[in-house]
Amino acid sequence: MAVLDGGRDNVVVSISVSESLKMFSLSVVWGSWIMVKNAVALAVRPLWSNDTGHGNHKRSAANDDAVATAAGKAIGRRALIRDRPPPCLFDAVYGAHLYVKVKGVKLHYVECGDPKGEIVLLLHGFPSCWISWHHQIPTLSEHFRVIAVDLKGFGDSDKPSARKSYRVEILIEELVMFLSMLGVDGHNKCHVIGHDLGALLGWYLVNLWPNYVSKFVAISCPHPNVHWEYLPPSSFFNKNWIYFSQLPYLPEMDALQSDLKIINQCYQHLSKTKQSDDLSYIDAYKYTFSRTEDWTGAINYFRNLPFYRIEPRNSNDSLNKEEDMLQVPCLLITGSNDVSVKMESFIKSTEFLKTSTVRIIDNASHFPHQEQPKLVNDLLTSYLVRVKNVQKELQPQNSGGIVGRMKGIVTSTVQYGNTLKDSMQRNILPITTNTS
Repeated sequence: MAVLDGGRDNVVVSISVSESLKMFSLSVVWGSWIMVKNAVALAVRPLWSNDTGHGNHKRSAANDDAVATAAGKAIGRRALIRDRPPPCLFDAVYGAHLYVKVKGVKLHYVECGDPKGEIVLLLHGFPSCWISWHHQIPTLSEHFRVIAVDLKGFGDSDKPSARKSYRVEILIEELVMFLSMLGVDGHNKCHVIGHDLGALLGWYLVNLWPNYVSKFVAISCPHPNVHWEYLPPSSFFNKNWIYFSQLPYLPEMDALQSDLKIINQCYQHLSKTKQSDDLSYIDAYKYTFSRTEDWTGAINYFRNLPFYRIEPRNSNDSLNKEEDMLQVPCLLITGSNDVSVKMESFIKSTEFLKTSTVRIIDNASHFPHQEQPKLVNDLLTSYLVRVKNVQKELQPQNSGGIVGRMKGIVTSTVQYGNTLKDSMQRNILPITTNTS
């Protein structure tokens, strides 16, 4: 068993009791509203309407019994069970499928690239699995040993149903043990790239175990201390859904209704293209989340993470002093059309970082690594790959809108060859507003 050293145990703290009580109270209110809404929808739905779905699937008798319950009727029609994985889930181009047990939990991961190379750990979002990185794995594996893991509760990894199994300290301890088994330690560091929920987990990982991480990339997810405070109420996964997820079982049933309509809503950028390759990835997500137990572990993250924050390293009044800042260089990526997060949350995130880079991907929403894969791949490669070439300054570009307003906050960009390298080494000072 690997021995871990260099971690910190005084970073993660819980929110106040009053905030927790507010969360649970709103969960009851929002859950009741969802039940009533779906009960009405079920009552007015034509009795002769049947669920249909594309792909190879069959109806589960066990699930039919579950639907017969009163709660099931209120939530609505259930998803169809898919019993055959789409070809993209076992395509050899993405590497070898491997398994490892960490503290009794089986983790599934896909490994691609030089087995002796520097590790890049890919942490997927919600609702997703390792296949979320299908555009990045082939490119990054040219330079790194890429590890795309199914987080606990997702994909082919174990899915314990207990809520307590998904507490931050447990999740991070398991991830660090996993990295240690791969050879990562205080001397052999890795890069961490996370999207959405995976990036949120990455924030805790890099703060608790900074000695294990060379660089951290957070896609579509700001710092935890501002993430939950700046969720746009109009987004699909807004605060109301976060409240609803605190309830037992009902969120899982809601996610399964109408043959996983939630997957279609999340991956609209794939369904809009109507290309067979993109549609096959939608099938992959629906295959991955076709059962109740496929949702319980995933939703358990939202039953825990909103209650945690990252505490300053020193007991003082300022978050902006250098000793309080995260020392690991961080790249923050967000889509210009992402309605799930607010741009100011990424800017405020830089207050917690000594070395930071913010990049906005045009014509992308919550999945910039899938919507603009070449641009994101070039950005990741240039940020992570160590280049010996002499860097040349990039001529200033005219930028309007919010990009222009971010001058002085977003980092400078340097160019070498046909790639872009973002770099900045500076102390972030408090952002003040002159009201005179």
